[in-house]
Amino acid sequence: MKKIITVLVLALGFTLTTQAQKGKHHNLEQFTVAQQTELAVKKMTLKLDLTTTQQGQIKPLLADKIAKRKVMHQKRKALKEAGKKKGKLSANERFDREMKILDAKIAFKANMKRILNEKQYDRFEKMSDRMMQKKHKKHSKNGKKEKRDKKRRK
Repeated sequence: MKKIITVLVLALGFTLTTQAQKGKHHNLEQFTVAQQTELAVKKMTLKLDLTTTQQGQIKPLLADKIAKRKVMHQKRKALKEAGKKKGKLSANERFDREMKILDAKIAFKANMKRILNEKQYDRFEKMSDRMMQKKHKKHSKNGKKEKRDKKRRK
C-alpha cells in the first residue's frame, strides 16, 4: 500500500512539474519586429563576419521577412480562435500560399547572394540547412527514431 501511494505521489509530482514548465514560455512577452531584426542581424554578423555596409543592406530584408512572419502568425491565430481548422483550404488556395512562400524564399536568397561574398554565402547556406533540419526534427513525430537511425548509419 505504501508503495502504491509513493508511486502515485511521484507521478503526480512529475505531472505538475511538467505542466508548470510548459506554462512559463507562454507568459513571456514577444519582441517587437525591430528588436527581432536587431538580434537577427547581430547573430548573422557574428556567424558570417558581416561588414557594416552588409549589415545595413541585410537589416531591411530581415525586417521585412520578420514582419511578414508575424502577420502570418497573427492570421493563423485568428483562424484558430475563430474555430476554423488548418486543413480547410482548397487545393488552389494551398498552391497559391505555397507559391508565395517559395517566391519569398527565392527572392530572399537572391538578395543574400548579392550582398554576401562567396565564403559568407556558403556559410549562410549551411546555416540555413541546419536550421531547416532542426525545425523538421522538432516537428517530426518520430524524432527519436530518426536520430537513432542516423547514428546506426554512421
